[in-house]
Amino acid sequence: MLIGGIEGISIVSPGEIESNISKNSSFNTDIKDFLILNIKEKVGNGILTSSLNSTTNIILKHSDYPFTFEFNTPGTAYRAIEYFYQMQGLSDTWISTQGNNSATYTNLSPGHYTFHVYAVDPISGNPGPTRSLGIDITPPWWLSDKAKVLYCLAILLLSLLMIKTAIRRRDIQRRIIKSEERLKLSLWGSGDEMWDWDIKTDKIYRSNIWGDLAFPIDGKRMSHADEISNIHPMDLQRVNEALNAHLDGQSAHFEAAYRVQGAQDNWIWILDRAKIVERDDTEQALRMTGTIKNISHFKQTEEQLRLFERAIQNISEGMFILDEHFTFVEVNQACCHLLMHSKNDFLGEVLTFERYPKSFSEQIKSILQQQGRWSSEIETIRSNKAIFLMALSIDAIYDEQGQLSHYVGIFSDISRRKQQEEELRQLTNNDVLTHLPNRSNLMVTLGNLVKRDSHHTLMVLDLDNFKKINDSMGHQVGDQLLVMVSKRIKDSVPYQTGIYRLGGDEFAILVDNNPDIGSSAIIAKNVIESFNSPFELNSERVVVGLSIGIVLYPEDDQHEQALLRKADIAMYHAKSAGGNRYQFYSESLNRNAIRRLEVETLIREGLRNDLFEVYYQPKIKLSTGKIIGMEALVRLNHPEHGVIPPNDFIPLAEENGLIIDIGELVLKKACFATQQWRIQGLFNGRVAVNLSSKQFALPDLQQRIASILHLTQLPAINLELEITEGTVIHDPETAINVMQQLNKMGINLALDDFGTGYSSLSYLKRFPIHSLKIDKAFIDDIDKSDKDLKMVDSIITMAHNMELTVVAEGVEHSSQLNILKALKCEYIQGYIYDKPMPMKQYTQRLKEESPHITQNNVINNTYTLTP
Repeated sequence: MLIGGIEGISIVSPGEIESNISKNSSFNTDIKDFLILNIKEKVGNGILTSSLNSTTNIILKHSDYPFTFEFNTPGTAYRAIEYFYQMQGLSDTWISTQGNNSATYTNLSPGHYTFHVYAVDPISGNPGPTRSLGIDITPPWWLSDKAKVLYCLAILLLSLLMIKTAIRRRDIQRRIIKSEERLKLSLWGSGDEMWDWDIKTDKIYRSNIWGDLAFPIDGKRMSHADEISNIHPMDLQRVNEALNAHLDGQSAHFEAAYRVQGAQDNWIWILDRAKIVERDDTEQALRMTGTIKNISHFKQTEEQLRLFERAIQNISEGMFILDEHFTFVEVNQACCHLLMHSKNDFLGEVLTFERYPKSFSEQIKSILQQQGRWSSEIETIRSNKAIFLMALSIDAIYDEQGQLSHYVGIFSDISRRKQQEEELRQLTNNDVLTHLPNRSNLMVTLGNLVKRDSHHTLMVLDLDNFKKINDSMGHQVGDQLLVMVSKRIKDSVPYQTGIYRLGGDEFAILVDNNPDIGSSAIIAKNVIESFNSPFELNSERVVVGLSIGIVLYPEDDQHEQALLRKADIAMYHAKSAGGNRYQFYSESLNRNAIRRLEVETLIREGLRNDLFEVYYQPKIKLSTGKIIGMEALVRLNHPEHGVIPPNDFIPLAEENGLIIDIGELVLKKACFATQQWRIQGLFNGRVAVNLSSKQFALPDLQQRIASILHLTQLPAINLELEITEGTVIHDPETAINVMQQLNKMGINLALDDFGTGYSSLSYLKRFPIHSLKIDKAFIDDIDKSDKDLKMVDSIITMAHNMELTVVAEGVEHSSQLNILKALKCEYIQGYIYDKPMPMKQYTQRLKEESPHITQNNVINNTYTLTP
């Protein structure tokens, strides 16, 4: 086909044209750009996460408008291509671009949309493929799902609040109803009448009216001028004054107790209380509400209390009231008068007994707290320092719950009565001449001491040759001599010792403060020596001798008559022996008393002149035969009498208490010596020191021992204290406590003389001890007596089961040693190895032994020694 033109002729092939049209018949549409507010959105700015060609859906806010899609058809030479687009979800209509290759939308409602666009072939008119893109328009925050949930929650909460408010309102209404009901019941239960006075109308509304009592007519409340008041004439003015004061605003409330005439023309006490509850703008009272209560029974009780108060204030006996802490809260006039103190002097002060130690006051308070009552006769002192005797009785007062609240005390001055009783008693029980207690008084006193089983000494004294003096110088001079004798006896005996005149020239001395033979002998000796000085009788000097017979209770007898008879016998023995001497009832006791007195003198001399020495007996470990420890033993080395064995002075020292000083001296010397041997490297085991029962009972025992250890620098681990069974068995609980304290100090404890006492196994297992010492009495016949052998075997087995070590005392023969080895006894003491020796000799013994000892050799509960 030839087509001519101004530029020449063109040759066109219809087949090729048709072929080209067929090749370009597919028009693909691409969304080229996306614009918001005419601003092109770029990938990664928030909305487009990838290119538009690869994006299938975009999310827009409700405020992202107007937005525009620009699209084209790539790969075509045609310029004028017509496009059709549709926003599915907004409209189903396809809209032609009419040459404009873009689509713009604005104000779309929140929701999901799909944008479709396709191109139309301009030659063939065929539509190309449709390009689709999903669009989600998010709603504003107040229309979001979360907001809707919040709206629902808010509506729910508001509904609940309204329901709760309604329930609360109903509950309040129920409470008000119940409160009104309770008020009515309370008024009914209390018997109070309630009244409400409308002042403007002058009307009173009453509820819970009790009895037939008319409302009080006081001239103010609902009263008429011609009405006669039913208020007692003596109370009317006071009621009106109180009422007017409240109406005028001068008082916070109205309250008055007064009498009103009842239906039986009797006067009834009432308590009228009220308060103005409403006022107008000018502060004038409009409404007043109150109650009326019958208080007649309270007034009766009050009158009784006033009567009691007047009675208490006017009685002649002193009376006081204390609180639970024994502090004075009230006293009567008689109390102030008798003690010569003002009331203010008592109030706030704590009850004390000035004439007695503080412990006495604490004891009385303890009795009152436990028993609720105490009474006695005691001495007290007035403000002018005058002393008088009072009979005092104190009783506890309890409240309604049975709890102690107060104490009430009543007392009276019984000095005059006691004086009269004493005068009568003097005439009955005392000697008229010497004013000493007489024989009957002595027998009563002796009887009381025997009943109490109280140890005491009775001495009967008789003047030598008194009959000659009486006959030669006259009975008047004889009486004068007896008076002087009684005074001299008083001056020569300890304070508070009882002295009696039995009759004639016979006297008696009673010592009841638990005396022993030695102290009794000293008293008798002092009395006899006091008679060495002559008596001055009618310008003549007369020397009188004295014979004394002594008996002891309970040693000599347990009956007062027998005691007096035996004292007489002993006195006559003294007189028959030449007189001017004392004689114990038993000759053996007499000799013993002299010996005891001599020994006590030696003990005191030994303490004063440092005559006590400490001897040391080695303690041997059977498995090695080496010295592992030692026991400190005391000896009294007198320059004249030589070495006195402990058996001669220890029992006496235990009785008179001197054992405490001896024990402390031994402990100090033993600790000092042991520390010296430690420093020299000769010994590092334990030194065992006996602890007496007197020492063990000392309240400051731990402090004393700690002080000695500190003074000597000896470690506590190097000290062992031996305690006998008899010391701990009397009060095991206290003993355990003391031993635990000693254990805490690091001191080793051993139970000495085991088997000779009466130990309870239940307590033995609780004693914090480390070893048992078997007494020599069991060891002596261990090789001869099968019974002793089995007993020792049992003791060792029991000790080992209790994880205790065993020390056998008094081992003297090899046969005993072999048996103890077979029984697995750990340690021994005895002459088979060494006798007790003084410090110097023991030092040499340690040098010969020369063990290599280190501090680590001493361990808990065992003795360890490295040879």
